[in-house]
Order: sequence, then C-alpha cells, then structure tokens
Amino acid sequence: MNTNSRTPVSILMLMLLCLMAGPSLWAQKLTKDQITTLAHNKLPTATLGLKAFLQLPNDGHFPEQAKNNALWCDSIFKTLGFQTKVLETEGIPLLFAERKFHKKAKTILFYLQIDGQPVDSAQWDQANPYSAVLKEKVNGTWQPIGFERLQNEYNPDWRIFGRSVSDSKGPAMAFISALEILKEHKIKPQFNVKVIMDFQEEMGSPFLAKAVTNNKALLEADMLFIMDGTRHVSNLPTLTFGARGIATAQLRIFGAKQDLHSGQYGNFAPNPVFKTAQLLGSLKDENGKVLIPGFYDGIVLSEAKKSLINSVPENRDSLIQRLGISTTDAIGNTYQEALQYPTLNIRGMKAGWVEKEVRTIIPSEVIVEIDMRLVPESDGKRLMELLKAYIQDQGYHLVGAAPTEEERSTYPKLASFDYTLGSLPFQTPMDSDIGQLLNKAIKKVFGDQVVNMQTTGGSQPIAPFINTLDIPAVSLRIPNPDNNIHAPNENLRIGNFLEGIITCLAVMDERP
Repeated sequence: MNTNSRTPVSILMLMLLCLMAGPSLWAQKLTKDQITTLAHNKLPTATLGLKAFLQLPNDGHFPEQAKNNALWCDSIFKTLGFQTKVLETEGIPLLFAERKFHKKAKTILFYLQIDGQPVDSAQWDQANPYSAVLKEKVNGTWQPIGFERLQNEYNPDWRIFGRSVSDSKGPAMAFISALEILKEHKIKPQFNVKVIMDFQEEMGSPFLAKAVTNNKALLEADMLFIMDGTRHVSNLPTLTFGARGIATAQLRIFGAKQDLHSGQYGNFAPNPVFKTAQLLGSLKDENGKVLIPGFYDGIVLSEAKKSLINSVPENRDSLIQRLGISTTDAIGNTYQEALQYPTLNIRGMKAGWVEKEVRTIIPSEVIVEIDMRLVPESDGKRLMELLKAYIQDQGYHLVGAAPTEEERSTYPKLASFDYTLGSLPFQTPMDSDIGQLLNKAIKKVFGDQVVNMQTTGGSQPIAPFINTLDIPAVSLRIPNPDNNIHAPNENLRIGNFLEGIITCLAVMDERP
C-alpha cells in the first residue's frame, strides 16, 4: 500500500458515499481504501493532538506529572464515550477505561504506556524535549518546520521530535485517533474495548501485578493488545509475540577506606578496578558466551522453532554494518535466535574520575550496574543467585553494606551484591488465534509485508495480565526502528504515525 501521498479525490468520494448511503455504508466492514482515506484525513489533527499530549512531562518518578497525564487521558476517553475508573495502588494509580459496543461481542484489552524516560535537556537539539518539533532532513541535518504544513502537505519522512513520542505516547495517540475516527463517522469497532493505562512502565511497573490481581473481574478480556514497542529493523508493520523479562543488580568492589594518592600508595594498596576487571572478564568467553554454570539450562531451540523465528526478513551483514560492529557474540546462529536466550550485561560502571575531572588516585571502590534479560525458560532469581554464587566462588566475601574495620582487615576481596527482579518474560504462540486475527487485519491494508517476531529484546510488564487473566498478548509495533528510544532526540516518523492509525483502524474493524 502506498501511503506517501494524499488522495483528496478519494476523500471527497468517501464523503459523498457517506452522505448518499448514510449509516448503512458503515454497517459493512471497511475496505482498505476507506481505512487509508480516513487515516490520511485524520493525520493533521491527530498530529496536533499528539503534540499537545507530549507537552505534559511524564517522568514516573514524579506523582504530579503522572496525575496530569492521567487527567488528560481520563478527559480524552470520557469524550470518546468510555467509562473510566482510577485503579488505586500503593504508589501511582493506574487508569482504566471501558466501552461496550455490542452485547455479545468479545472484549479486547489494550495496554497503553503513558510515562517516559527522564530527560537531559542539554543533550537535545531543541529547547524543550516536551515541546515537540516537526522536522525535515535537509542536506543531512534535521531542520524544524511548522506543524501547519501537515494541513496541505504530507511527507512520510518528516519526523516529530520529543520525549515519549515513540515510547509510547505516539502509539497511544494512534489508537486514540482511530477511536476518534470511528466515533466521528458513527462506526463501531467489531469488539468491546477495555483500556489500561500505566504511568510507571519505565520504572518496571512496580504496582501493576497486584493491581491486576485486585481488579481481575474488571480487566477480564479475551485478548490483550500492547500499544508499545519499536518495529523490526526493516520498518515493516510488526507484530511481536513476546518480550524478555528483566532483573537488575548492583555490585560494589571495595578497596581502601578512601581514595588514595596513586604516587604515594601505588604498588602497595591494591586497586579494586583491576580486581573488578578480572572478575567481569571471567564471566564470558571470547565469543560472548556466559560461563556461569547453568546459565543457559533448559533452553532448547527445535529446528521447527528456528525455522519459524528465522522467517523474519533480516540480513546479518546489513545489521552488523548498521550497528557499527565487526563481529557478533556467538549466542545462537542469528539475531532472532540470540533473542531466545537470557543475557548478562554490564550497563554501567563507576570508579574515580575521567576526562577533564581525571585525578591521580587509586579509587576506593568500583560500582558495577548489571542487567539480565530473561526468557520464559529462565528464572531471574535463579540466575541472579547463580551470579552471586559465582562471585563468591571467585573468593569474594559479600557484605550487606560498607565493610566493617574487621572485615577490611580479614578479607582481601570484599564486595556487596544486591539484585532486583523486574518484569517477567512472556511468549504467545505465533500460530494462535490472536496471531491469525491480527495478521488478517494488518495484511488487509499492508499486504503480506508484515513481520511476525516471536520476542523482542526489551521488556514489558505484561506477564501479570497473561498469568492472572489467562489471556494471550501481542504487541502492535508502530515506531520506526531508528527512533532514539530513551535517548536525546527521540522521534517518530510521520509515515509510521499514519500507518499506526491505519493499523488500529484495521484491527478494530476485524471481528475476533
């Protein structure tokens, strides 16, 4: 399908048909052309709506920001005819919305992530990351343009820059815009709709699991559609049938009681950085395989599953070039196979100072931040305990906090190790009813160029819904893969936003 140009004649014809045929036209399922035309016609106002939504700061660490976003969402869904309810938790509340369109139809629950990562405004190429800017690329650089140009022009490669535009207010607004289109034209979705809005996803949704348990009857549905996540690297319409879980840890390796002068105490006081390097270097072999005994236990990829997951259109050489690396870790034979295994990652380290702040010292401690991505066959607690035992096997005495004087004088290797378990992994069978439904809907408007991925490398707090409500879940991916997720200059391609609206319309016009 070509979504690269406006079709005003098609829009006019559609409006004339509506006037001539009245409600009976909409009693039938929408055609591909009708869906595309409706989405194109909505794009300018939908983009302005997204711009307004993005103006609300949404760092989940701040209750007032979460409250402002919840009020905005509450107002929008009430305008759409939904009943809303605040779901209280021990922390930031969740927001629930529901509208019954049919007495006997099935119900789909939509998950919307409303919060975003913190921002460092100084690193953005605009004054305020929460004041969205529309840009076009001119001679290799992004230049601001006015949003009003969308009233008469359409370029799929224009981009909106702003915090949370891709993760995940853009996808949420694509869904909301599709609902607005249906309401404006008096079209009913083919199923009843429930919506759950999460305002602390980036913090691991700490109160979501308990909220789902406490509101099981309210959230009851037949399927869960997740409006979150980035498309496959090809930027084709993407369905993802699972996500890895996550567990995080902090390791501290202790040296002397305080930072020491490297001239006075070099060759005498051990430097904990070297000990840390030796320990971390022993965790993996030269091919990137984790050497902790039992780390990969229970994971077996059958030839049938390999064939299924490797059907994703990927080119290894192109991916390597895009990432700017010369080789890959040897975990699985392809990128898709690598996603089926748990990971062990060093996500950050701190010891002393660098660059303009560099000092001639022996650091007193090293802080290592660790994350593990989990798959259904792996248990986060078991893997973290394996890592803890491995550290101890390397001769480290673990303390609960800063070591005492007695511990410092007794143990040559001192460390602390604390871990936190985050969201659980999940996987939905790709040949399930939910997969067939979504593929049918999306192929109606995009043809056969739909990517089905078994899992994404990132994590989503979806397991509580699957385990508590006993329903399947699939992620509808909208943002472009080069969207700078979580980073400065986060962006959403206009063509992707339009296709997101088209996707949501097509899905809501398909009967489960």
